Amino acid sequence: MSARSSIHSGSVLARLLWLVIISSAATCCCCSSAAGNISTSNDVNVRCMAREKHALLQFKQGLVDDSNDLAPWEIMEDCCEWTGIACDFQTGHVIMLDLSNTHYFSLRGEIGPSLLELPYLYYLDLGSNSFNGTIPKFLGSLSRLKVLKLGYNRFSGFIPPQLGNLSNLHTLDLSWNYVTSDNLKWVSRLSSLRYLNMSALNFSSAVNWAQSISQLPSLILLQLGSCDLPDVDTASLSFINSSTSLQVFDLSFNFLISSSVFYWIGSVSKNPVSIDLSNSRIKGPIPDAFTNMDSLLSLDLSSNQLEGGIPKSFRSLCRLEKLYLLSNNFSDRLEQSIGNLSCAQNTLKSLNLSDNLWWGPFPDDLTRFVSLEDLDIYNATMSGSLPMSFRQLSQLRTLSLSHNRLSGSFPDVTGLSLLSSIDLSDNQLNGSLHDSLGQLSSLTHLDLSRNSLNVVLTEAHFLNLSKLQYVDVSYNPTFSFHVSSSWNPPFQLTILKMASCNVGPAFPKWIHTQRQLRQLELSNAGISDSIPDNFWALACSLPRLNLSFNQIHGRFPDLSSFPNLPSRNCFIGLMDLSSNRFSGALPPFHKDLTGLLLSKNKFSGDLSSICSTWAPYLYILDLSNNLLSGELPNCWVQFQGLAVLNMANNSLSGKIPSSFGSLKYLMQLQLQRNNFSGELPSLENCTQLVLVDLGFNNISGKIQAWIGSSLKQLRVLQFRSNHFSGCIPSRICSLPLIRVFDLSQNNISGVLPHCLNNLTAFSSVSPDEMDYLPAHSDFVLQLIWKGAEREYGENVRYLRSIDISSNNLTGVIPENITYMLGLRSLNLSRNSLTGVIPGKFGQLEVLEVLDLSRNHLSGSIPDSFRNLHSIDVLDLSVNNLSGRIPTSPQLMTFCESSFTGNVGLYGPQLTRKCPGDRQSEDPKVTGGTESAETENDGDGFITPGFYAAIGIGFFIGFVGVCLALPPETSWRYVQQYAAVMCGDELTRELGSLIIRASDAGGFRSKVSLLSLSASQGLRCLLIFCGSPERKTLSLWTKQLRVSSGNGMPLEDGHIWRKYG
Repeated sequence: MSARSSIHSGSVLARLLWLVIISSAATCCCCSSAAGNISTSNDVNVRCMAREKHALLQFKQGLVDDSNDLAPWEIMEDCCEWTGIACDFQTGHVIMLDLSNTHYFSLRGEIGPSLLELPYLYYLDLGSNSFNGTIPKFLGSLSRLKVLKLGYNRFSGFIPPQLGNLSNLHTLDLSWNYVTSDNLKWVSRLSSLRYLNMSALNFSSAVNWAQSISQLPSLILLQLGSCDLPDVDTASLSFINSSTSLQVFDLSFNFLISSSVFYWIGSVSKNPVSIDLSNSRIKGPIPDAFTNMDSLLSLDLSSNQLEGGIPKSFRSLCRLEKLYLLSNNFSDRLEQSIGNLSCAQNTLKSLNLSDNLWWGPFPDDLTRFVSLEDLDIYNATMSGSLPMSFRQLSQLRTLSLSHNRLSGSFPDVTGLSLLSSIDLSDNQLNGSLHDSLGQLSSLTHLDLSRNSLNVVLTEAHFLNLSKLQYVDVSYNPTFSFHVSSSWNPPFQLTILKMASCNVGPAFPKWIHTQRQLRQLELSNAGISDSIPDNFWALACSLPRLNLSFNQIHGRFPDLSSFPNLPSRNCFIGLMDLSSNRFSGALPPFHKDLTGLLLSKNKFSGDLSSICSTWAPYLYILDLSNNLLSGELPNCWVQFQGLAVLNMANNSLSGKIPSSFGSLKYLMQLQLQRNNFSGELPSLENCTQLVLVDLGFNNISGKIQAWIGSSLKQLRVLQFRSNHFSGCIPSRICSLPLIRVFDLSQNNISGVLPHCLNNLTAFSSVSPDEMDYLPAHSDFVLQLIWKGAEREYGENVRYLRSIDISSNNLTGVIPENITYMLGLRSLNLSRNSLTGVIPGKFGQLEVLEVLDLSRNHLSGSIPDSFRNLHSIDVLDLSVNNLSGRIPTSPQLMTFCESSFTGNVGLYGPQLTRKCPGDRQSEDPKVTGGTESAETENDGDGFITPGFYAAIGIGFFIGFVGVCLALPPETSWRYVQQYAAVMCGDELTRELGSLIIRASDAGGFRSKVSLLSLSASQGLRCLLIFCGSPERKTLSLWTKQLRVSSGNGMPLEDGHIWRKYG
C-alpha cells in the first residue's frame, strides 16, 4: 500500500473514533465559539443573571435529590459557580446545564418549565437519572439548544413532535427510555442534526422512519439499535437523496427482514464508515449493494438469517478492517467466499465467520491477510488440515477455530509473538504439536481439548510461556504429560484442565507451584497415587477441584483443622473426588466448602463426624455408593445452604432425621437403596424440593397430604419398594410440575384419586423447552422404563410417568386419567382394580407404556386402542377381559403374553408367541415393567412330574366321560373332534388356569392339580355332547371343582358361551 493510502485509511479510522467519542461524551465541540466563553469558578468577575438564578432554583424545587448533591445551589450566591452550571463569562447568561449521572447525580421528579427562563441555554444534559413521566413539550421551545441528552431515564409515552422545532440542534439523545413514536416526520425538521441516538425506543409502528432519516442532510452518526424498526419501505427509496455526511449506522436488533435496508444505506450515504445490522432478522443472500462503499471500515451482519456466501461486491472493500458474519446460514465454499475479500488483505484486522455452514477446507489464502489480529471461524463445519504455517500472520492475537472437523497436526506458529489466545478444541486433530508453541511469549489462553492429538507434552512445549493462564487439553485419549518431578513451570495458571489425558500414575508435583490456580480438572487422568498433604493447602483457594474417575487412594483429610490451610481467606468451593478409592471414615468438612462429591468410593462407618462441622455455604453433598452405615445424625440445621443431598446406595438405617425439614433451600433429596425405616418426617418447609427419591427402603406410614400442598416445585417423586400404606391423598393432585410419580411396590390401598388429571405437567403433549429441572446437573436418577432399570439425568424432564403398581388399590380406573394427554408411561398392574378400561384411552397418543395386568378388569378392550400409535409396551394380561382384541398396525406387533389370562379374549394376537413369552408368563413382573427376575415356585413342583400329572388328569376325565355316554353316541365323532378341536384350546385354557391359580396362592398338592386337569378335560368334551349329557357332565364338573380345594371358580358359564 502507498504512503498516501495508508495516511488516508488512518484518517478515516481516526474520524470514526472521533465521532463515537463525540456522541457518547457530548462535548459539543461544534459550539466552540460559545464554549470559549464558558465561565469557571475562577472567573470571579462573572455574576449570573438574577432572573436566571431564580429560574434554576424553581427548577430545583421540582427535583427529588436523594443524595443532596444540589445543596450548594441554596448556599452559593453566584449560580455560575453551582455544580452542573456554566455561564457565558462575558454576558453572565446560563448556557449549559449538565446534571447527568456521570457527575454522580441521581435525580428524579419533574422537569419544570422554568427552564424557559434560560433563553441562551444551548446545552442540556439530564441523562442517566431516574426522571419519569412524559418528555416535556416545552423543551421544543428552547430555540438555541444545540445539545439535548435525556438518555437512560424512565420517560414514557409519546415523544413530543415539538422537538422538531429545535432547528439548531446538533446532538439528540433520547436512548433507553420507554417512549415511542409512530411517526418520525418531526425528526426530518432537525436540519442541523449531526448525532442522533434513539436506541432502545419503540418505533415498531414508525413505517416512515427511513424516509424521515434520509432528510437530515448534516447527519453523521445514526443510532437506532433495539428499536423494533420495521422493514424499509422500498417504495420510499426513489424519494431519497444521497448524502455524503452519514457515516455511522447502528440499526442492530430490529425487524428489517429483507435486503432493502442495504439499498437504503447505499442511497443515503456514499461514504459509510461503519454499518451494524446485527440481530435484525435479515433473510436471504447479501445483495450486491457494496460496490461503491470503498470507504467502509467496519461491517457487522452477525446473528441474522443470511444465506449463500460473501458476494463479489465485497471485492471493492479495500479498506475494510472489521467483518462480522457469525451466526447466519451461510453455506458457501469457504475458500470461494474468502477470495471475495482479497482487496482487504492488507487492511482486515478482525474476521468472524463463526457459527455458519461453510464447507470445504481451511482457506490457505487467509494466511495472506497480514494485518489480521482476530480470526474466529468456530462451529463452521470446516474440514481438512490446517496450513503448515501461520508465520505470515505476525499481527495475530486470537485464533479460534473450535468445533470444526479439522485434522492433522498443530501448525508452525513461529514469529507470532503477539498471539495471546488459541482455541482449536472440538476438532479431529490427530497429529503432533509443533515445537514453536513454546515460543509464544504472549500466550495466555490455550485450548486443545476434545481432539485426538498424539502428543507427549514436555517442558519444551512451555519454555517461554510465562504469561500462560488457561490450559485445557482434556479429552485427548493419547495425550500424555511427562515432565520431571522437580519441574518449576515459568507460568502461574488460573485454570488447568487435563481430564481424560494420561497424567498419572503419580500425582503431578508441579501443580503445587501454581499458587494462582482457581480451577483444576484431572478427572480420568490415570492417577493411581495418594494425594500429597501439601496439595490441600493449594485446594484452599480452588473454587472447583475435579479429581474424579481415577484410582486415588488413601484417606480424606480433616480439612476443618488441616495444619497447612490458612486460617483466613480460604475458599475451597466445589470438590469432586467421586469414583476413586478413598476409604476410612468421613472427617468433618471445612466451613467454607460449597460442594463435596465423594460418591463411588469406599468410605465406611457412620456420619457422626459431620455434626462437628458448621458449613452454612455447603450447597452440594453427594456421598452415594459408598459403604456408610449406621443412623444419620440429626444435626442438619448446620447446613442451611444445602440444595443437593445424595446418600443413595449405602447401608444407612434408622429414621430419616427430622432436621431435614429445616433445609429450606433443599432441591434434591436422594436416599434410595438404604435401610431407612419409620415414618417420613415433615418436609413441608422444604418448598424448593424438585426431586425426592426414597425408593427401596423400609419407610412406613401414610402418604402425607403436605407433599401436595407444600412441595409445588416437585418434578420427581419416587417412593418405590417401601412400606407406605393407607390411601393416596387427594392433595397429591396439587403438584403442577410433577412428571415422575412412582409409588409402586408398597401397601397403598383405597381408590385411585379422581383428580389425577390436575397434574398439569401431564396435560401437554410436547414438553416446554424452557421446562428445565433446576437441580444439580450431575444427578443420576434410576427409573424403571420399558422393563429395564435405566439412569436418567436432566433428560428426565422429558418423561411423563405414573407407576402405582404392586399395591392394594381397588375401585375403577378414573375416566379423567385419559385426559392426561402428555402421559408416556402408566403402570397400574398387580392391584385389585375392577370395572372396565376407560373408553378414551386412545386419545393418549404419546403413551409408550401401558401395564394394567393382574387386576380384575372386565369388559372389552376399547376400540380407541387403535389410536395408540406410540405404544411400545402393552400388558393387559390376567384380567377378566373379553371380546375381540382391536387391530391396528401397532397393536398387531404385540404377542400372546400381552393378553394371556383373559379367557374371554380372542384375536390374532393370541396365536402369536414372541421370544421369551414362555419365560415371562409367570414372572414377578409381567410385560417387563418392573423387575425382570422370574418368581420361582415356592414348593418346586413345576417338574416333569407336573406335566405327567396334567396328562393323567386329562386321561381320567376323558375316560370317565366316555363311560358315561349312552350307547347311541357316535364314538368316532367324539374321538375325531376331541382330538382335533380340544388340543390348542385345552392348552390355552390350562395355561390360563395355572396362571390364575398361582396368583391365588399356588397349588398345594398334585392331587388338586389332577382334579383341576380332569375338570378341564370334561369341559372340553362338553362341547361335543348333546343337551341331555351336558347336565350330567356339568354336575360332575362342579364336584371336581369343589374337590380341588383351591376355591377358584372355573367359570362354567363362560366356557358355554365361548364354545356354545
